[in-house]
Amino acid sequence: MIFWKYQGTGNDFILIDNWSGEIQLQSQQIQSMCDRKFGIGADGVILIEKDAEADFNMNFFNPDGSQSFCGNGSRCAVRFAIDQGLVLNNNISFRAIDGMHEARVEDRIEIKMRDVQAIVQQSEIQFFLNTGSPHVVKLCSDLNFDVVAEGSEIRYDQLFAPGGTNVNFMVPGKSGETSIRTYERGVENETLSCGTGVTASALVCARVQSFTEDIIVHTQGGDLAVSFERAGDGFTNIWLKGPASFVFKGEWNEK
Repeated sequence: MIFWKYQGTGNDFILIDNWSGEIQLQSQQIQSMCDRKFGIGADGVILIEKDAEADFNMNFFNPDGSQSFCGNGSRCAVRFAIDQGLVLNNNISFRAIDGMHEARVEDRIEIKMRDVQAIVQQSEIQFFLNTGSPHVVKLCSDLNFDVVAEGSEIRYDQLFAPGGTNVNFMVPGKSGETSIRTYERGVENETLSCGTGVTASALVCARVQSFTEDIIVHTQGGDLAVSFERAGDGFTNIWLKGPASFVFKGEWNEK
């Protein structure tokens, strides 16, 4: 099976052309492919498929075989679809597990996220919201601690059972900037970047800092931008913006 590797601010994915619809991956196959010691290594697998209404369907799998919406994966999927000639314009529509999305290609890949109706404040420093995937955003004074240990504790808290949650630790900045580190559900580890987590953190930052302009989010893998419009207690017209690039192409021979 031929695959392509793409990354967006260090969030890396295995892209597979499934335009024919013939490829059906099992959970164990996905786990094997994403394994960084014995497989290709990735934060997820994406099948690009035909869709009756959109330019393509993004069928995304976490490294454990579960499914969710993925922001950076979506941006990589858009770049892949363009590189493969599956879409021929810069204004694109695609379907994901949480519904239809728009994308546009300028100097970076930009995708429109789902509206956020409200942000739930769980404590003075902890917030919860859904940006296509569930996210906790916890305010911190610095990011120099064991993100995996603290993130997994929140991820498996009974408050978020049975599905669990992603966890972002954020240091709010000034002048429309913030820094985060993220523990991702499904990866069960810290990732260098998380698109839905960046979006969630930017919106929480906008709420606590009263920002109205684009917010630059600094991740371990690079910078992403989030634009939005206020809609009462929620947000609409949310766009996640950043780079996505091809890394390498290979062939997977399952043993």
